[in-house]
Amino acid sequence: MSPPTAVGNGITVHGVTDTETFTLPNSLTVAGVMARRAKSAPLKAGVAAATSSDQFKSKAPWKPLAKRWDHRLSTESKARKPSALKNAAKYLATPGMISLGGGLPSSDYFPFHQMDIKVPAIGKFTEQETAESGETMTIGKHDATEGKSPFDLEIALNYGQGTGSAQLLRWITEHTEILHDPPYQDWQCIVSVGSTSSLEIVFRMFLERGDYLLTEEFAFSSAVETALPMGVKMAPVKLDEEGLIPEDLDTILSNWDEKARGARKPFLLYIVPSGQNPTGATQGTERRKAVYAVAQKHDLIIIEDEPYYFLQMDAYKGLGTSPVPPPSTHDEFLQALVPSFLKLDVDGRVIRLDSFSKVLAPGSRVGWVVLSQQLAERMVRHNEVSVQNPAGFAQIILFKLLDEQWGHGGYLDWLIHIRTEYTSRRNVLLDACHKYLPESIVSWAPPIAGMFLWLHVDGSKHPEFRKRSLHSIEQEIFQTAVENKVLISPGSWFCADRNVEINQLFFRATFAAAQADAMAEAIKRFGAAITQVFKL
Repeated sequence: MSPPTAVGNGITVHGVTDTETFTLPNSLTVAGVMARRAKSAPLKAGVAAATSSDQFKSKAPWKPLAKRWDHRLSTESKARKPSALKNAAKYLATPGMISLGGGLPSSDYFPFHQMDIKVPAIGKFTEQETAESGETMTIGKHDATEGKSPFDLEIALNYGQGTGSAQLLRWITEHTEILHDPPYQDWQCIVSVGSTSSLEIVFRMFLERGDYLLTEEFAFSSAVETALPMGVKMAPVKLDEEGLIPEDLDTILSNWDEKARGARKPFLLYIVPSGQNPTGATQGTERRKAVYAVAQKHDLIIIEDEPYYFLQMDAYKGLGTSPVPPPSTHDEFLQALVPSFLKLDVDGRVIRLDSFSKVLAPGSRVGWVVLSQQLAERMVRHNEVSVQNPAGFAQIILFKLLDEQWGHGGYLDWLIHIRTEYTSRRNVLLDACHKYLPESIVSWAPPIAGMFLWLHVDGSKHPEFRKRSLHSIEQEIFQTAVENKVLISPGSWFCADRNVEINQLFFRATFAAAQADAMAEAIKRFGAAITQVFKL
């Protein structure tokens, strides 16, 4: 097939031969989901039902297939074989089949008959509104048998597949297509036990002991702490206010000396592109394109960890200014989001980690991974002998909420709501910083996504700067803040390379949990600690 040609208005024309013609459907939208389902084959969703995203996504034969990654897989991952017991579950759907093979217990012995859960009605999302007018979801043990729902406790509480349940996977696949519409054919979603578990599995799929992992110089500490016991070392990439700097990434890779480093050239890049933890930086569209181009040049695999993707905000306008109104429509909300790496990924080199932790509930321990079919198959093999799949209670509750109660449109309404809430929280924290922090010592870049504010403290202005290490000054600030009854995270906790002496002072503050007056008081106390330590 010839390369696509853009002709404007979002229309792309593909040259074809007389033997290959395709009808290009419109992109999946929230409004089009139910029509899509009506035209699809019936949902196969019984106990331990085999499933994949291929059952639920658009056919797109004009898109390229993902690259193969055999040369990147670890020895461990290559050695994994399919589970004989999980594979045999496909025969359970055969009419008249009597199973004496698998160890699936009878639901007669599940001591849970019904669950009732009160959740917000669409558009009435506050705690008070939910208490007053929330809607109750009822989950029965035999809803599927009785024709009430495709998912019930009999199915959810039994063993499942390494892909997650078909019911929740359908919703996640549709959501992924609506939001990202990956530009290659053979992408898949896998329901995960949260992003931390997914990250550990992905590391094991690719990394050997002694390898280096490319990541931001200040990185999510749990990611570093996951890799280090595996014998993996960090190759930090410099950051600016827009996140990872692609030129520095290219320099590191172009000048990699395997003999001097004692390790092969790294090929796995871990990043948090939106509301980066800990710095709060968000990569814009052009920055993401530049990072992806470096990944193509050096044949990297990108782990796109995006727990804060939907917590993107309008820019902070300054102390005392009126907030920007939230998006008024779903389209306005979606168009305001920075395109994901997945949306840019023509090669299948992006492994996107998504999560409900920051937008619904971290204790659900449910997320999902989007990756190429080849890599999805390898990940399922890992799941089968480790986490298996998320807890049935969590999967069925999320299915009832997202699919049957809210639908895709209601979920977008919820995301708009929490975007507004987090924007307000961020503004409270930033207003407090302007009021209470000595700006001759402390500076910051207002975040436009996430939950974190990265405070730079000018250590050179400490009266004993040339007599003491920055680490000792950092610890003095931290301990003084604790004595003032405010807990704030030192930047050194997030250094990707734990063996390098810090050369700048940073502290991370979060606006995720404390109430508005408490956040302002906390910043006031931190400002007092800075004033005390710097003897202002």
